[in-house]
Amino acid sequence: MTSKTLLLSAVLAAAFATPALAQTPTHWTAPRAGDWVVSGRVSNVSSNTDAAVTTAAGAASGLHVDVGDSTMPTLGFTYFITDHWAVEGILGTTRHEVRAQGGATDVAVHETWVLPPVVTVQYRPLTQGRFSPYVGAGVNAMLFYGGDDRNGFNVELDDGVGLAAQAGADIGLTGPWSLNVDVKKVWFSTDASINAGALKSDVDLDPWVVSIGVARKF
Repeated sequence: MTSKTLLLSAVLAAAFATPALAQTPTHWTAPRAGDWVVSGRVSNVSSNTDAAVTTAAGAASGLHVDVGDSTMPTLGFTYFITDHWAVEGILGTTRHEVRAQGGATDVAVHETWVLPPVVTVQYRPLTQGRFSPYVGAGVNAMLFYGGDDRNGFNVELDDGVGLAAQAGADIGLTGPWSLNVDVKKVWFSTDASINAGALKSDVDLDPWVVSIGVARKF
């Protein structure tokens, strides 16, 4: 599932849900100070990186790095400091294939799991009704683990931290339940060392994280 497909699904779900909600009594209210919102989501992580691969001496190799997409379940935990300001942390892990491409070459060199926790501060302008949109900004970490080399290559990826921005909304369903749609942009770069440094690349992953799921207010 691509991020565009997931985002389209989210928009369609919201479009179908909103008319139905308008015809039902209002049982859901926007979260307020002291509330927790826990979200279970399906998230697509996609990177459009096209980083050049160079030799140890810095010469062009004619290759570039391609990082595959991944769709996995994630959890979001949001605490409301005030009626308008909240802090969210997300947990999840994704698996990505790294390929070397260029000319007649298109070969898998590595597969890795990534633990990308993200913490953001959100602003929510609305405190009434069934629609609670938000924007946010914060930091993320990229922790690579469980790496599996492919086709005779040895790849090492550096962990690190980056920045993140987000936009999304909770759309009230009934009781404490809501539909959650969320889009994050993460800025993160990692240094890749291939075959003990014989080849290297400075990879700007900068993924989009597009999610849809169900949330519960506590």
